[in-house]
Amino acid sequence: MTGEVSPTSPPRDAVIRASHADRDRTAELLRVAAGDGRLTPEELDERLEAALTAKTLSELAVLTTDLPDTPGLPAGAGPVQAKELVRFESKGGNVTRTGRWVVPASIEAKVTGGNVKLDLTAALITLPTLTVDADVRGGNLILVTRPGIVVDTDDLTMVGGNVVFGKGTDGQAAVTLRVELSGRVRGGNVVVRLPRRTFWQWLTRQPRPYASATA
Repeated sequence: MTGEVSPTSPPRDAVIRASHADRDRTAELLRVAAGDGRLTPEELDERLEAALTAKTLSELAVLTTDLPDTPGLPAGAGPVQAKELVRFESKGGNVTRTGRWVVPASIEAKVTGGNVKLDLTAALITLPTLTVDADVRGGNLILVTRPGIVVDTDDLTMVGGNVVFGKGTDGQAAVTLRVELSGRVRGGNVVVRLPRRTFWQWLTRQPRPYASATA
């Protein structure tokens, strides 16, 4: 019968060619796993090299079979449920989200005399869009991103400040999250940048995070 698969036919993933986005997703999962202590530096280097040269999806799949499906969570953990809305409110202080936090659908941030910093480099992203409604007075709104995250500031009102996109934030990568900023920032700036090197990484002359994606 036309369309039937022979018992000797290879699995579909074994013959489907991997894309740049497929390789990038696998590489990111490996980096997070190494940060969790699941891979040694040597194992990370070996698997990253294999991921970046993989030709098929099956070659990528074998690199993560012993890792959790969701980076940053224990093996066997249930699916991540993102919140619809998260509200931040602070006077004279800073609001920071970093590490393995779950990105919600929407964020409302009202901060006076402080900064709002959303670090998305290791965040768990389960939705395609994050809307941020900001009311920041006398402070800055800082977004730390990674390749695949795009930031739209068209609906944001700036009073006495600027919107600054750091080097490499416009790198070409498959879009995994779109951040839509709205609201008002007064007496401060909006900064969108990639993660910076730690002092040890600088001292040992390691490349900047995601340097290969922004070269």
